Amino acid sequence: MGKDDYDVIVVGAGSMGMAAGYYLSRQGAKTLLIDAFDPPHTNGSHHGETRIIRHAYGEGREYVPLAIRSQTLWNELQEEADEIIFKKTGVLGFGPDGSDFIDEAIASSKEYSLPLDLLDAAEINERWPGIQLPDGYKGCFEPESGVLYSENCIRAYRHLAEKNGGSIVPNAPVKNIKADKDSVSIETDDETYIGKKVIISAGAWNKDVLANLNLDIPLQPTRQTTTWFDSDPSLYEADVFPAFFVDTPSGVYYGFPSFDSSGLKIGRFDIGEKTEAAYMNREYGIYPEDEGHVRKFLETYMPQAAGDLKQGRTCIFTRTPDEHFVVDLHPNHSNIAIAAGFSGHGFKFASVIGEILSQLALDGQTEHDISKFSITRPALQQNE
Repeated sequence: MGKDDYDVIVVGAGSMGMAAGYYLSRQGAKTLLIDAFDPPHTNGSHHGETRIIRHAYGEGREYVPLAIRSQTLWNELQEEADEIIFKKTGVLGFGPDGSDFIDEAIASSKEYSLPLDLLDAAEINERWPGIQLPDGYKGCFEPESGVLYSENCIRAYRHLAEKNGGSIVPNAPVKNIKADKDSVSIETDDETYIGKKVIISAGAWNKDVLANLNLDIPLQPTRQTTTWFDSDPSLYEADVFPAFFVDTPSGVYYGFPSFDSSGLKIGRFDIGEKTEAAYMNREYGIYPEDEGHVRKFLETYMPQAAGDLKQGRTCIFTRTPDEHFVVDLHPNHSNIAIAAGFSGHGFKFASVIGEILSQLALDGQTEHDISKFSITRPALQQNE
């Protein structure tokens, strides 16, 4: 395949981009994926083994149809892939009475008739002895949700995209993008590639890439950490303990049961050091807070999980001001689709976002409602 005869070029083959490449190649489009690294890798937002998928959604019930479609697509990928994609652990959410996040998750489950068990603190403590909640807390348990094996997902999409005839150029940072009415050229250090359509999904590097197209979106990368703790398998192994998300007065946390004695994994959602992605310090433990925040949470709510540190990882969130995604066509170039700003809760949607991006690239529109993710919404115009 020559460098100048692609139907669609995907710039950034991480979570959303690799999924888009799969759906494009499956439809017979001549597809090229270009990435600054060699996915799956540890420089972006998809590593660290696991991600939660929830359907009853505390971030807004508008996400629920996309979450349901995502689950369907992940299940389809599981049938086609040689990798383990999804494990149904159930997902538990809890917080104090009056938590807007928990209330919205409950409301979204009712609106879409999703299975959800409503529990008080005593019921949670009894059902999962590894949790110790005080009075005045409540929770909800979603039995059909669970955990995605994120790196396996990327690996499976890549393998299948290549099997379908797609091509990938790894370790090739994009230096410049030039668009005209009928084509877009993508320049790397070694080559210039030309495609009829382009998808830009460069994660924490999106701001720099989009600057080539005179587009300034307020995207802020933040340094995030996740930590694995030695924990009692009788209490925290995946066959007896769920994935979880927690809204507490001191912060918002999320975590995973122990898989094959790997240890309970936990991260904090609502903080993160602002950074430029290329200069982010990826060494875990350079700040006491890397371990300290999550250990304090465990000591308060899951004390028997606060064992020895097993490992820690660093990754990147890229946040928008309202923490909703950007999925849209470029305002001035209808042959360029953009996926950006997934704000730490996007991976679960990678399958459906990939489907959406393939539709935008090939048809100029999508069957899914993405109005909430408009590139021209007021929240993205605040710095003008």
